[in-house]
Amino acid sequence: MARDPHRPDRVAEAVREEIAAALAGGVKDPRVTGMVTVTGVEMSRDLGSATVFVSIYGSEKEQASTLEGLQATAPKLRGPVGRALKLRLAPYITFKQDDSIARAARIESLLASIKPKPDDAPDDRG
Repeated sequence: MARDPHRPDRVAEAVREEIAAALAGGVKDPRVTGMVTVTGVEMSRDLGSATVFVSIYGSEKEQASTLEGLQATAPKLRGPVGRALKLRLAPYITFKQDDSIARAARIESLLASIKPKPDDAPDDRG
């Protein structure tokens, strides 16, 4: 039987939805204080591990604390995610901070700071 090459992508999306729902329902770890958004999931080809990318709103200290709390919560999410998706083996879950939103905001601010103002426009008269 041929393997479906797109299955890890489909499972990753389903895992993303399950973890987002679990986090929205509340996490009991007191370190998870900031607003957490699940931005994506990468699954291994054998579906044995899932790297969950999260964007965390808050100060750097709150972000670090929240990420520690999420890492501590990961083993508790493994069973419910595996059962919800009816997987033979529940994937090991690892959380990684996705700072692409913050990076994009920084790039936007840098571009805005170098953008010429209308009165600085070059003269067309030659």
